[in-house]
Amino acid sequence: GICGLYERKIRDINPMIPNITYDITDLYNFIDGLADISALVYDHEIHAFLPYDRQWIKQKLFQHLKKLAQR
Repeated sequence: GICGLYERKIRDINPMIPNITYDITDLYNFIDGLADISALVYDHEIHAFLPYDRQWIKQKLFQHLKKLAQR
C-alpha cells in the first residue's frame, strides 16, 4: 500500500514518465515527509491492536522488499 501511494504521487508529478523507478531512500523520504503515519497491528495473544511508528513501518517495508527481490 505504501509503495502504491508513493508511485501514485510520482505519476501525478510526472505523468509523462512511462516507467517509474526509485530506491529505498526515496521511499523512506516519502514516509518521513508524511505528516502522520502509524500502523495498527492486531495481536492475537492480547486480542487488541498495537500501534507501531514510522521507523517500524520502514523496517517492515525493507524486509518485505528484500524478500521480493530474492525471488
